[in-house]
Amino acid sequence: MIYLDYSATTPVAYDVLESFNKANKDFFANPNSLYRLGVKSKELITSATKQISDIFNCLESEIIYTSGATESNNMAIIGYALANRNKGTHIIVSKLEHPSVYKICDYLSTQGFQIDYVNHDEEGIVDLEDLKKKVNEKTILISVCLINSEMGIRQPLKMIRQIAKKQSSQVVIHSDMTQGLGKVPINIHDVDLASFSLHKVYGPKGIGLLYKNSRLILEPIMYGSSKNNNLRPGTPSVPLIAAASKAIRLGTSDLDRKEVFVKRLNEKIIKKLTTYEDILINKTKYSIPHILNISLKNIKSETFVHAMEEYDIYLGTNTACSSGELSTSVMAIYNDKKRASSTIRISLSYLTTTDEINRFLNYFDVVFKKLNELK
Repeated sequence: MIYLDYSATTPVAYDVLESFNKANKDFFANPNSLYRLGVKSKELITSATKQISDIFNCLESEIIYTSGATESNNMAIIGYALANRNKGTHIIVSKLEHPSVYKICDYLSTQGFQIDYVNHDEEGIVDLEDLKKKVNEKTILISVCLINSEMGIRQPLKMIRQIAKKQSSQVVIHSDMTQGLGKVPINIHDVDLASFSLHKVYGPKGIGLLYKNSRLILEPIMYGSSKNNNLRPGTPSVPLIAAASKAIRLGTSDLDRKEVFVKRLNEKIIKKLTTYEDILINKTKYSIPHILNISLKNIKSETFVHAMEEYDIYLGTNTACSSGELSTSVMAIYNDKKRASSTIRISLSYLTTTDEINRFLNYFDVVFKKLNELK
């Protein structure tokens, strides 16, 4: 098998799975219980949270566990909007977000909030002049993802924050950093709210994080009994939290070496694919090497993906959450509906081998020629 859809999800790392299994076996008691077994589980959560907060250089109380980035996005954007609507009802969002952010904005627009979409330049970077113009006295929140999930475009969050705060000190910055964790260095203090999903960084599905600056107040979007915080009631999953901590520690180590290797694989693929007349490379100078997006001029992307699957090679189209639909990111950059409707996303990992890429390129050629002949 050759798996090249790491931006959709990743396999669980062996050490992460070991942490998960050990916690299930030895720390099964409810961490809200008062007896010693429950206290033992609570202490494991505390230790795991301390490890994560040390990596992010934030307070332990600023880490909130969720089921994944979609829940974190909801908790952050809806929670902050509802809690602070007395300050303003204007929200600014980029045009290169994950579909979950747009769905959240659609909901908030029915609740009296005005949603503005900031422009970007030809390289996909937020247009800072347009951002300046759009920020006003009613603006309370700006949401810009760190890494775009379809084309891998990396945004300068620190600069965006500085400009936004200069225009209005009350503006809060949220970022879905899911596609950045384990790929690029992250400075959590470039933003006020940040969403993560651990299954993108060799952790299990069903666990995510929300970083919330301690000075912020969010309106809960879930209700129930809890001894931990009023935002995520219920019994914390000790095994998932232990696994999350391990995944973050492993995923954020040795990033420079991993990136150099992935970049070499990326360049190898691009060198080969640029020899085809009917293939377009969808990237800008700000695209990270882990995500490579292409468009096939005369072949449906779904047809190509399924044809490659016959050789046990797995690719994506756009995001897994909107698979088979028009690529909003490619459309936003190139304003070409045909190009945006025929995209394939090749996402790489430090686990990908050179041999896998050689075999992928060989079968790519076979499938591409075969489908073109059928056409």
